[in-house]
Amino acid sequence: MTEKKQRRERRNMEPAFKLQVVKMIREQGLTVSQVCKDLDLTDSAVRGWLKQFSEEAAGRPGIGKPLTPEQQRIRQLEAENQQLKSDNALLKKASAFFAREMK
Repeated sequence: MTEKKQRRERRNMEPAFKLQVVKMIREQGLTVSQVCKDLDLTDSAVRGWLKQFSEEAAGRPGIGKPLTPEQQRIRQLEAENQQLKSDNALLKKASAFFAREMK
């Protein structure tokens, strides 16, 4: 009789925690498997965080939520910039509309 593996409930980790795990591996020389075992994490999640960190360190945005404070700030500013561009376009349209109505 074989037992089915029970699926783990998906957990959302804070970027600061993910960054701490990445630094444990990169700076302290711990292995991915040891960190996963000690912290009850999945191998694929930790490897994804390592890849995300490498992308961000190379100046690329990576996939998923940013880990480093710099990338978090860049994403925030990009979203704000996009919102301001959208607001500006709307104001231009409204201005053109009211200019036509005044004639």
